[in-house]
Amino acid sequence: MSADRAARLAVALAERGLDQLIVGDLVRPGDSGPDAIANTRWLTGFTGTSALVVVGGEARVFITDFRYTERAEHEVDAVFERVTAASRLLPELASRLAGRVGYDDTATSVANLAKLQQTIEEAGSQVELVAASGLVETLRRAKDAEEQAKIAEAARITDDAYETVLAEGLAGRSEREVADRAEARIRELGAAPAFPAIVASGANGALPHAEPSARELRAGDLVVWDMGAILDGYCSDCTRTFAVGEPDAEARQAYELVLAAQLAALEAIGAGVGGQRADEVARAMIAEGGHGDDFGHGLGHGVGLEVHEAPRLGPRSEDVLAEGDAVTVEPGVYVAGRFGVRIEDLVIVDENGYRNLSSLPKDLRIVE
Repeated sequence: MSADRAARLAVALAERGLDQLIVGDLVRPGDSGPDAIANTRWLTGFTGTSALVVVGGEARVFITDFRYTERAEHEVDAVFERVTAASRLLPELASRLAGRVGYDDTATSVANLAKLQQTIEEAGSQVELVAASGLVETLRRAKDAEEQAKIAEAARITDDAYETVLAEGLAGRSEREVADRAEARIRELGAAPAFPAIVASGANGALPHAEPSARELRAGDLVVWDMGAILDGYCSDCTRTFAVGEPDAEARQAYELVLAAQLAALEAIGAGVGGQRADEVARAMIAEGGHGDDFGHGLGHGVGLEVHEAPRLGPRSEDVLAEGDAVTVEPGVYVAGRFGVRIEDLVIVDENGYRNLSSLPKDLRIVE
Protein backbone atom coordinates (compact mmCIF):
# COMPACT_ATOMS: atom_id res chain seq x y z
CA MET A 1 0.00 0.00 0.00
CA SER A 2 2.80 2.44 0.88
CA ALA A 3 4.49 1.65 -2.44
CA ASP A 4 1.31 2.53 -4.32
CA ARG A 5 0.84 5.74 -2.35
CA ALA A 6 4.43 6.80 -2.97
CA ALA A 7 4.04 6.08 -6.69
CA ARG A 8 0.85 8.14 -6.87
CA LEU A 9 2.58 10.98 -5.06
CA ALA A 10 5.54 10.84 -7.44
CA VAL A 11 3.15 11.23 -10.37
CA ALA A 12 1.41 14.18 -8.70
CA LEU A 13 4.63 16.06 -8.00
CA ALA A 14 5.92 15.45 -11.53
CA GLU A 15 2.71 17.06 -12.79
CA ARG A 16 3.66 20.10 -10.70
CA GLY A 17 7.08 20.22 -12.30
CA LEU A 18 8.91 18.97 -9.20
CA ASP A 19 11.77 16.49 -9.03
CA GLN A 20 11.25 15.68 -5.36
CA LEU A 21 8.91 16.45 -2.46
CA ILE A 22 9.74 16.75 1.23
CA VAL A 23 7.00 15.15 3.32
CA GLY A 24 6.94 15.85 7.03
CA ASP A 25 6.90 18.45 9.75
CA LEU A 26 9.40 21.25 9.17
CA VAL A 27 8.14 23.24 12.15
CA ARG A 28 9.27 20.81 14.85
CA PRO A 29 11.15 18.06 13.00
CA GLY A 30 11.99 15.29 15.42
CA ASP A 31 9.19 16.21 17.83
CA SER A 32 5.99 16.24 15.80
CA GLY A 33 2.42 15.91 17.03
CA PRO A 34 -0.16 13.53 15.48
CA ASP A 35 -1.58 16.09 13.05
CA ALA A 36 1.86 17.28 11.96
CA ILE A 37 2.98 13.71 11.24
CA ALA A 38 -0.26 12.65 9.50
CA ASN A 39 1.09 12.92 5.95
CA THR A 40 4.14 10.86 6.88
CA ARG A 41 2.00 8.21 8.55
CA TRP A 42 -0.32 7.95 5.55
CA LEU A 43 2.61 7.65 3.16
CA THR A 44 4.88 5.27 5.08
CA GLY A 45 2.93 3.69 7.96
CA PHE A 46 5.26 5.22 10.57
CA THR A 47 3.56 6.08 13.89
CA GLY A 48 6.41 7.85 15.70
CA THR A 49 7.09 11.56 16.19
CA SER A 50 10.38 11.94 14.31
CA ALA A 51 10.45 11.53 10.55
CA LEU A 52 11.07 13.31 7.26
CA VAL A 53 10.52 11.69 3.88
CA VAL A 54 11.81 12.44 0.39
CA VAL A 55 9.82 11.19 -2.60
CA GLY A 56 10.77 11.66 -6.25
CA GLY A 57 10.75 9.79 -9.53
CA GLU A 58 12.95 7.05 -8.07
CA ALA A 59 13.69 8.48 -4.63
CA ARG A 60 12.01 6.87 -1.62
CA VAL A 61 13.90 7.95 1.51
CA PHE A 62 12.66 7.79 5.10
CA ILE A 63 14.73 9.62 7.74
CA THR A 64 14.35 9.26 11.51
CA ASP A 65 16.59 9.37 14.58
CA PHE A 66 18.04 6.65 16.80
CA ARG A 67 14.95 6.57 19.06
CA TYR A 68 12.85 5.17 16.22
CA THR A 69 15.27 3.03 14.24
CA GLU A 70 13.74 -0.25 15.38
CA ARG A 71 10.16 0.99 15.05
CA ALA A 72 10.86 2.15 11.50
CA GLU A 73 12.15 -1.29 10.60
CA HIS A 74 8.80 -2.78 11.65
CA GLU A 75 6.45 -0.07 10.38
CA VAL A 76 7.96 1.58 7.31
CA ASP A 77 7.43 -0.16 4.00
CA ALA A 78 10.58 -1.67 2.49
CA VAL A 79 10.08 0.47 -0.63
CA PHE A 80 11.67 3.28 1.41
CA GLU A 81 15.37 3.47 2.17
CA ARG A 82 15.37 3.76 5.97
CA VAL A 83 17.99 6.20 7.23
CA THR A 84 18.92 7.00 10.82
CA ALA A 85 20.26 10.54 11.09
CA ALA A 86 23.56 10.90 12.94
CA SER A 87 22.22 13.83 14.94
CA ARG A 88 19.46 16.11 13.62
CA LEU A 89 17.11 15.39 10.74
CA LEU A 90 17.65 18.55 8.68
CA PRO A 91 21.32 17.95 7.70
CA GLU A 92 20.50 14.40 6.63
CA LEU A 93 17.50 15.68 4.70
CA ALA A 94 19.59 18.30 2.90
CA SER A 95 22.07 15.66 1.74
CA ARG A 96 19.28 13.73 0.02
CA LEU A 97 17.82 16.57 -2.04
CA ALA A 98 18.39 17.28 -5.72
CA GLY A 99 16.74 19.40 -8.39
CA ARG A 100 13.49 21.26 -7.94
CA VAL A 101 12.24 20.23 -4.52
CA GLY A 102 8.80 20.95 -3.11
CA TYR A 103 8.05 21.52 0.56
CA ASP A 104 4.82 22.12 2.44
CA ASP A 105 4.88 25.82 3.26
CA THR A 106 1.95 25.35 5.66
CA ALA A 107 4.10 23.00 7.76
CA THR A 108 7.46 24.79 7.59
CA SER A 109 8.86 27.43 9.93
CA VAL A 110 10.78 30.39 8.58
CA ALA A 111 13.73 29.43 10.79
CA ASN A 112 13.92 25.83 9.58
CA LEU A 113 13.52 26.81 5.95
CA ALA A 114 16.49 29.15 6.36
CA LYS A 115 18.51 26.39 8.07
CA LEU A 116 17.70 23.94 5.30
CA GLN A 117 18.63 26.45 2.60
CA GLN A 118 21.90 27.28 4.37
CA THR A 119 22.83 23.61 4.71
CA ILE A 120 22.14 23.05 1.01
CA GLU A 121 24.26 26.04 0.02
CA GLU A 122 27.14 24.98 2.27
CA ALA A 123 27.13 21.57 0.59
CA GLY A 124 27.24 23.19 -2.85
CA SER A 125 24.15 21.27 -3.97
CA GLN A 126 21.99 22.40 -6.89
CA VAL A 127 18.62 22.50 -5.19
CA GLU A 128 15.70 24.86 -5.71
CA LEU A 129 13.18 24.81 -2.86
CA VAL A 130 9.62 25.45 -4.00
CA ALA A 131 6.49 25.96 -1.87
CA ALA A 132 4.12 23.10 -2.74
CA SER A 133 1.45 22.47 -0.13
CA GLY A 134 -1.53 20.16 -0.44
CA LEU A 135 -0.10 17.40 -2.62
CA VAL A 136 -0.33 14.65 0.01
CA GLU A 137 -3.56 15.97 1.51
CA THR A 138 -5.23 15.77 -1.90
CA LEU A 139 -4.31 12.10 -2.19
CA ARG A 140 -5.35 11.44 1.42
CA ARG A 141 -8.90 12.70 0.87
CA ALA A 142 -10.33 9.55 -0.70
CA LYS A 143 -10.37 6.92 2.02
CA ASP A 144 -9.78 3.34 0.89
CA ALA A 145 -11.72 0.38 2.30
CA GLU A 146 -9.27 -0.21 5.14
CA GLU A 147 -9.33 3.44 6.17
CA GLN A 148 -13.12 3.52 6.04
CA ALA A 149 -13.29 0.45 8.27
CA LYS A 150 -11.04 2.10 10.86
CA ILE A 151 -13.10 5.29 10.85
CA ALA A 152 -16.30 3.26 11.14
CA GLU A 153 -14.96 1.36 14.14
CA ALA A 154 -13.90 4.63 15.81
CA ALA A 155 -17.45 5.89 15.21
CA ARG A 156 -18.92 2.73 16.74
CA ILE A 157 -16.78 3.16 19.84
CA THR A 158 -17.93 6.77 20.14
CA ASP A 159 -21.58 5.71 19.94
CA ASP A 160 -20.96 3.07 22.62
CA ALA A 161 -19.45 5.72 24.91
CA TYR A 162 -22.51 7.91 24.49
CA GLU A 163 -24.89 5.10 25.32
CA THR A 164 -22.87 3.95 28.32
CA VAL A 165 -22.83 7.38 29.94
CA LEU A 166 -26.45 8.17 29.07
CA ALA A 167 -27.54 4.94 30.76
CA GLU A 168 -25.92 6.24 33.96
CA GLY A 169 -28.00 9.43 33.82
CA LEU A 170 -27.11 13.10 33.41
CA ALA A 171 -29.05 15.12 36.00
CA GLY A 172 -26.87 16.32 38.87
CA ARG A 173 -23.58 15.40 37.18
CA SER A 174 -21.14 18.11 36.20
CA GLU A 175 -20.17 18.76 32.60
CA ARG A 176 -16.63 17.74 33.48
CA GLU A 177 -17.76 14.51 35.12
CA VAL A 178 -19.75 13.51 32.03
CA ALA A 179 -16.85 14.32 29.70
CA ASP A 180 -14.36 12.42 31.86
CA ARG A 181 -16.59 9.36 32.04
CA ALA A 182 -17.14 9.36 28.28
CA GLU A 183 -13.42 9.62 27.57
CA ALA A 184 -12.73 6.82 30.05
CA ARG A 185 -15.24 4.61 28.24
CA ILE A 186 -13.54 5.30 24.91
CA ARG A 187 -10.25 4.15 26.46
CA GLU A 188 -11.93 1.06 27.94
CA LEU A 189 -12.92 0.09 24.41
CA GLY A 190 -9.31 0.22 23.20
CA ALA A 191 -9.28 3.64 21.56
CA ALA A 192 -8.37 7.15 22.72
CA PRO A 193 -10.29 10.44 22.60
CA ALA A 194 -9.74 12.12 19.24
CA PHE A 195 -10.04 15.51 20.97
CA PRO A 196 -11.15 16.78 24.38
CA ALA A 197 -14.88 16.10 24.68
CA ILE A 198 -17.25 19.07 24.70
CA VAL A 199 -20.10 18.84 27.19
CA ALA A 200 -21.89 22.18 27.38
CA SER A 201 -25.19 22.63 29.20
CA GLY A 202 -27.67 25.49 29.39
CA ALA A 203 -26.12 28.81 28.41
CA ASN A 204 -22.73 27.13 27.98
CA GLY A 205 -24.20 25.33 24.98
CA ALA A 206 -24.23 28.63 23.09
CA LEU A 207 -20.41 28.40 22.98
CA PRO A 208 -19.67 26.01 20.06
CA HIS A 209 -16.29 24.96 21.51
CA ALA A 210 -17.04 25.27 25.20
CA GLU A 211 -14.82 23.44 27.66
CA PRO A 212 -16.52 21.20 30.24
CA SER A 213 -16.97 23.04 33.54
CA ALA A 214 -18.06 22.26 37.07
CA ARG A 215 -21.63 23.32 36.22
CA GLU A 216 -24.15 20.65 37.14
CA LEU A 217 -26.67 19.54 34.54
CA ARG A 218 -30.16 20.47 35.69
CA ALA A 219 -33.79 20.14 34.66
CA GLY A 220 -34.65 22.05 31.50
CA ASP A 221 -31.08 22.11 30.16
CA LEU A 222 -30.14 21.29 26.63
CA VAL A 223 -26.71 19.61 26.60
CA VAL A 224 -24.47 19.90 23.54
CA TRP A 225 -22.13 16.91 23.64
CA ASP A 226 -19.38 16.55 21.02
CA MET A 227 -16.74 13.83 21.07
CA GLY A 228 -14.83 11.34 18.98
CA ALA A 229 -12.43 8.42 19.20
CA ILE A 230 -9.12 7.72 17.50
CA LEU A 231 -8.27 4.13 16.63
CA ASP A 232 -5.20 2.97 14.70
CA GLY A 233 -4.60 6.63 13.84
CA TYR A 234 -8.08 7.27 12.37
CA CYS A 235 -10.62 9.59 13.98
CA SER A 236 -14.36 9.85 14.41
CA ASP A 237 -16.47 12.88 15.32
CA CYS A 238 -20.06 13.03 16.52
CA THR A 239 -22.31 15.55 18.28
CA ARG A 240 -25.70 15.06 19.87
CA THR A 241 -27.80 17.45 21.90
CA PHE A 242 -29.78 15.96 24.76
CA ALA A 243 -32.35 17.40 27.16
CA VAL A 244 -32.28 16.98 30.93
CA GLY A 245 -35.99 16.92 31.55
CA GLU A 246 -38.42 18.72 29.29
CA PRO A 247 -36.92 21.85 27.64
CA ASP A 248 -38.93 25.02 27.08
CA ALA A 249 -40.79 25.66 23.84
CA GLU A 250 -38.09 27.90 22.33
CA ALA A 251 -35.37 25.34 22.93
CA ARG A 252 -37.43 22.48 21.54
CA GLN A 253 -38.34 24.52 18.47
CA ALA A 254 -34.67 25.29 17.85
CA TYR A 255 -33.84 21.61 18.20
CA GLU A 256 -36.43 20.58 15.64
CA LEU A 257 -35.17 23.26 13.26
CA VAL A 258 -31.57 22.05 13.50
CA LEU A 259 -32.69 18.44 13.07
CA ALA A 260 -34.66 19.29 9.93
CA ALA A 261 -31.70 21.24 8.53
CA GLN A 262 -29.31 18.39 9.31
CA LEU A 263 -31.51 15.80 7.62
CA ALA A 264 -31.92 18.02 4.55
CA ALA A 265 -28.16 18.59 4.35
CA LEU A 266 -27.54 14.85 4.56
CA GLU A 267 -29.82 14.30 1.60
CA ALA A 268 -27.75 16.81 -0.36
CA ILE A 269 -24.51 14.88 0.25
CA GLY A 270 -23.10 13.05 -2.74
CA ALA A 271 -20.22 12.91 -5.20
CA GLY A 272 -20.09 16.05 -7.32
CA VAL A 273 -21.85 18.24 -4.75
CA GLY A 274 -19.99 21.40 -3.77
CA GLY A 275 -19.18 22.02 -0.14
CA GLN A 276 -20.75 25.45 -0.47
CA ARG A 277 -23.96 23.99 -1.87
CA ALA A 278 -24.33 21.43 0.92
CA ASP A 279 -23.80 24.17 3.49
CA GLU A 280 -26.40 26.39 1.86
CA VAL A 281 -29.11 23.72 2.15
CA ALA A 282 -28.86 23.72 5.95
CA ARG A 283 -28.09 27.43 6.29
CA ALA A 284 -31.15 28.51 4.29
CA MET A 285 -33.48 26.39 6.42
CA ILE A 286 -32.02 27.76 9.66
CA ALA A 287 -32.33 31.31 8.36
CA GLU A 288 -35.95 30.72 7.36
CA GLY A 289 -36.56 29.45 10.90
CA GLY A 290 -35.38 32.77 12.33
CA HIS A 291 -31.92 31.70 13.51
CA GLY A 292 -29.73 32.75 10.56
CA ASP A 293 -27.47 34.82 12.82
CA ASP A 294 -27.10 31.92 15.27
CA PHE A 295 -25.35 29.52 12.89
CA GLY A 296 -21.83 30.89 12.69
CA HIS A 297 -19.68 27.94 11.62
CA GLY A 298 -19.52 25.80 8.49
CA LEU A 299 -21.62 22.71 7.90
CA GLY A 300 -18.79 20.24 8.21
CA HIS A 301 -15.26 19.06 7.53
CA GLY A 302 -13.27 16.04 6.49
CA VAL A 303 -12.18 13.43 9.02
CA GLY A 304 -9.38 10.88 8.79
CA LEU A 305 -5.91 10.83 10.29
CA GLU A 306 -6.83 14.33 11.49
CA VAL A 307 -10.16 15.20 13.03
CA HIS A 308 -10.27 18.32 10.83
CA GLU A 309 -9.01 17.86 7.29
CA ALA A 310 -10.15 18.32 3.69
CA PRO A 311 -12.75 18.70 2.31
CA ARG A 312 -14.59 21.61 3.91
CA LEU A 313 -18.33 22.22 3.79
CA GLY A 314 -19.05 25.91 4.34
CA PRO A 315 -20.13 29.20 2.79
CA ARG A 316 -16.70 29.81 1.23
CA SER A 317 -15.77 26.23 0.39
CA GLU A 318 -14.41 25.56 -3.08
CA ASP A 319 -14.25 21.80 -2.48
CA VAL A 320 -16.40 19.34 -4.41
CA LEU A 321 -17.32 16.08 -2.71
CA ALA A 322 -16.01 12.84 -4.21
CA GLU A 323 -16.43 9.15 -3.44
CA GLY A 324 -14.30 8.14 -0.46
CA ASP A 325 -14.55 11.48 1.33
CA ALA A 326 -15.32 11.14 5.05
CA VAL A 327 -17.13 14.28 6.19
CA THR A 328 -19.19 15.59 9.08
CA VAL A 329 -22.61 17.18 8.67
CA GLU A 330 -23.18 19.38 11.72
CA PRO A 331 -25.45 22.43 11.56
CA GLY A 332 -26.11 24.27 14.81
CA VAL A 333 -28.00 27.09 16.48
CA TYR A 334 -26.43 29.00 19.38
CA VAL A 335 -28.60 31.47 21.28
CA ALA A 336 -26.33 33.59 23.47
CA GLY A 337 -27.09 33.33 27.18
CA ARG A 338 -29.76 30.66 26.62
CA PHE A 339 -28.81 27.39 24.93
CA GLY A 340 -27.15 25.69 21.99
CA VAL A 341 -28.10 22.88 19.62
CA ARG A 342 -25.78 20.93 17.32
CA ILE A 343 -26.40 17.60 15.61
CA GLU A 344 -23.47 15.96 13.83
CA ASP A 345 -23.14 12.77 11.83
CA LEU A 346 -20.01 11.35 10.21
CA VAL A 347 -20.61 10.00 6.71
CA ILE A 348 -18.66 8.42 3.85
CA VAL A 349 -19.48 9.68 0.38
CA ASP A 350 -20.21 6.69 -1.86
CA GLU A 351 -21.88 5.69 -5.12
CA ASN A 352 -25.32 5.91 -3.49
CA GLY A 353 -24.78 9.35 -1.99
CA TYR A 354 -23.44 8.62 1.47
CA ARG A 355 -23.12 6.00 4.19
CA ASN A 356 -23.80 7.22 7.71
CA LEU A 357 -21.37 5.96 10.35
CA SER A 358 -23.21 7.62 13.26
CA SER A 359 -25.89 5.31 14.64
CA LEU A 360 -27.30 7.30 17.57
CA PRO A 361 -30.96 8.37 17.15
CA LYS A 362 -31.51 12.05 16.51
CA ASP A 363 -35.01 12.69 17.80
CA LEU A 364 -34.70 14.82 20.96
CA ARG A 365 -33.76 12.47 23.75
CA ILE A 366 -34.79 13.40 27.26
CA VAL A 367 -32.40 11.99 29.87
CA GLU A 368 -32.94 12.34 33.60
